[in-house]
Amino acid sequence: MENNEVEVPPFFLCPISLEIMRDPVTVSTGITYDRESIETWLASSKNSLCPVTKQPISDMDLTPNHTLRRLLQSWCTLNSSHGIERIPTPKAPVSKAQITEILRDANKPQLQQKCLRRLRSIASHNTSAKRCMEAAGAIEFLASVINTTSQDQASASEDGSLLDIKSPSDDALCILYHLQLSAPGLKSLVAKDGEFIKSLTRIMQCGPYESRAYAVLLLKSMFEVAEPMQIITLRQEFFTEVAQVLHDQISQQATKATLKLLINLCPWGRNRIKAVESGAVSILVELLLGCSDRRTSELILMLLEMLCQCAEGRAELLRHGAGIAVVSKRILRVSQVASERAVRILLSVSKFSATTSLAQEMLQLGVAAKLCLVLQVDCGRKTKEKAIEILKLHARVWKHSPCIPSNLLSSYPS
Repeated sequence: MENNEVEVPPFFLCPISLEIMRDPVTVSTGITYDRESIETWLASSKNSLCPVTKQPISDMDLTPNHTLRRLLQSWCTLNSSHGIERIPTPKAPVSKAQITEILRDANKPQLQQKCLRRLRSIASHNTSAKRCMEAAGAIEFLASVINTTSQDQASASEDGSLLDIKSPSDDALCILYHLQLSAPGLKSLVAKDGEFIKSLTRIMQCGPYESRAYAVLLLKSMFEVAEPMQIITLRQEFFTEVAQVLHDQISQQATKATLKLLINLCPWGRNRIKAVESGAVSILVELLLGCSDRRTSELILMLLEMLCQCAEGRAELLRHGAGIAVVSKRILRVSQVASERAVRILLSVSKFSATTSLAQEMLQLGVAAKLCLVLQVDCGRKTKEKAIEILKLHARVWKHSPCIPSNLLSSYPS
């Protein structure tokens, strides 16, 4: 709609997006905005202040400004010769009563699939429609569908039935994820006596790839607002299935969400050991071997560093033939964050799990030379301090070794 030959009247522009309003609505402070812009603002703003007046918006109901919309449409028609397209009359926003009626019909088995499709369509609308669905009780309904049908799905898997057949839980999970739930909505899912988490665990175990990805994406959001006790009491099978999603590399988005989920969970209770026992260390090393994405590499090293804070994690890293090699290789090759995490991993191993044979192996892999390089470049004070500590710990084995380049011997700490 932009055209340099036409001057757009300023009152046609949304104060937030500074673009021509397609669906002008007025808030309680008397200022008119484009519906999509103000809904996004209100959804992301903590204090719900009017962007223009900075006054609190007391009533969240948005009043359509029909007069301004008609003026806008007339102006578009008059300037059609300049390439200005007429703005269509927006559809009336979905109401809570409409969603309540859909949810009521969805309780009838013969109408459930049709109602889920309707809810999926509404969830793809604007932020207002999503919040309206949440207020009408859609979360409880969708969670109940997932809880019920995921059990049937697990039974079908045990019988050897095909997993490619889409079930109501797959649609319900997709809708639940796209609702972009508020913090209270997410907390309500975590607080359902652990039943909903068990259902998502079953989906990660035997659901189709798309649903497994949605499950881990939703879990990441849920545990960002969960209480410590809800995190500490997670079962071993939960970590096993999360690790399997990581292993399967369903998508880059799912992989990053899984890494962030585990980073959030591992500091609590025995979760670090549960993750190690699920095979996470070996999976992370394999991922790191083939990873070319900077942020993913940083997350992998961040999680590996957490897992290497326990003896079980360090033992698994050393058991993997490429463990030390791939970690040291990432130093000075990815980012400052990645270098710091990699050096921390090597320090944990050197402090608590080192043997003479391991020190010799690290020397042959070029770890000592790489740490000497760390002292030569700008990679952060803390990283350098940790590199010096490792070099000192292995000084007896490393200092007089021909594996260290002669030009780096001067930087070896005494």
